[in-house]
Amino acid sequence: MISNSKYIYLSVVSHISRILIIIFSSLALADSTLTDDIRISSKILGYDLQYRVYLPAGYESRKEHPVMFLTDGHNYLRRGNMDSVLDELINTERISPVISVFVDPRNPDNLEDNRRRRQFLCNEDYLIFFIDELIPAIEESYPVIKNREGRTIMGLSFGGTNAACFGLMGYNIFSGIAMHSPANHPIPNLLPAYQSVPRLPLKIFLSTGTPNDNTRANRDFHEILKAKQYPMKYIEVNEGHNWDNWGQLLDDALIFYYGETDLIN
Repeated sequence: MISNSKYIYLSVVSHISRILIIIFSSLALADSTLTDDIRISSKILGYDLQYRVYLPAGYESRKEHPVMFLTDGHNYLRRGNMDSVLDELINTERISPVISVFVDPRNPDNLEDNRRRRQFLCNEDYLIFFIDELIPAIEESYPVIKNREGRTIMGLSFGGTNAACFGLMGYNIFSGIAMHSPANHPIPNLLPAYQSVPRLPLKIFLSTGTPNDNTRANRDFHEILKAKQYPMKYIEVNEGHNWDNWGQLLDDALIFYYGETDLIN
């Protein structure tokens, strides 16, 4: 027979346990935050840019997070719904929490003025903007890892080309480069450069569509990277150079960098 005092004790413990379960469940389902557009004036580029930051739920409680920078950031959000993809993968513990910076290539005062061609095609000033202005602004405002091991750059089409350029020119700044259908033809010496230099300390995600995409060039790129034995994930999908292709691969790229993956394929 359970004594009255012991029964009261067990009831209190059970009640406290239920409260704790409710508290921790609510924390697990707490909302992430996507900031409004944040404006930054670049002395290096000579104009203003804007970006938005995805902050995972409970980010304040963690000392440091890895950080992913995405060029064409407005499209990753508008077309790719990437904030929702991040929520799903983080809430189901398929990836570790990651802070993501969605960089908009457009003129914030005239969104019809898209500067991506000027920015993305191995523009050294654009890399210096990241190094000297954007990354310090993010590190000052958010709890991110403040070294190359915590940083990845992602882009699609010419943005993928930009990631490849950053890999060559900024491998001391970024440890990961993620490329969806990179359109490398405007930079004819890009693939030969990867072939000629010793393997760089990079973890690489590369994907391409098979119809109406940069398939042949990206298969060649894959073979170069594979021969160098880069830690890499390579995917081909039966879609063209569009969001039917890229949208289905966002989780693959995120899991590759922030979950458990096979490294070479």
